Amino acid sequence: MTDQATILVVDDEANTRALLQWTLAQRGYQCLHAATGAEGIAATFNCAPSVILLDLGLPDLDGVEVTMRIRERCRTPIIIISASGGENDKIAALDAGANDYVTKPFVVGELLARVRVALRSLSSSEASPPTGATTIGDIHIDFDSRRVVVAGREVRLSPIEYQLLTVLTRSAGRVLTHQQILRQVWGPRYGAHMNYLRIYMKKLRHKIEAEPARPKYLVNELGVGYRLQLPC
Repeated sequence: MTDQATILVVDDEANTRALLQWTLAQRGYQCLHAATGAEGIAATFNCAPSVILLDLGLPDLDGVEVTMRIRERCRTPIIIISASGGENDKIAALDAGANDYVTKPFVVGELLARVRVALRSLSSSEASPPTGATTIGDIHIDFDSRRVVVAGREVRLSPIEYQLLTVLTRSAGRVLTHQQILRQVWGPRYGAHMNYLRIYMKKLRHKIEAEPARPKYLVNELGVGYRLQLPC
């Protein structure tokens, strides 16, 4: 998939666009670029990129608004690249539909890893129907029988634990905010009940992770939410 993947870079900084275009080309990706939000939206709808790298601080439109407009018509993975490391900015972007974020100045290797995860997540979501089974690393989930096997060992999950794992699995590789998870698992009235999420995430880690204190799959994004980490 890498040789054919097209990455759209939406950033008003010419140096950043040039760096990313060169870096992505060296890895075999095709690269498109846009300097404004309006150009980025047009390029998304006209060229159908595989992944979008989107700066939040654009001269015409806020990156959150760009994300929302793109999400009205397509599900292309969006990775936010922002000079702002504030939790509120990250949460707003993720709630608007972004899949991930990287804070400037970023490490190129980390950004490329996030791109690979986004591409794998896209491929997985296209291939996996609502029913059936999926395998992520050592975790195998049969959605029809509600059976979960980890490293060849069947794991018994409570209904809430199973729902929590299912929600994270269906967005594997993507950061979900605390509020997004709470609403999907417990319902719209529970968006502020952080203690529910902490308690059940701890229980789920003890059943899924080989080292619950150093999770490999159920990763915490500090102050933002959780992701089910895909193998790179």
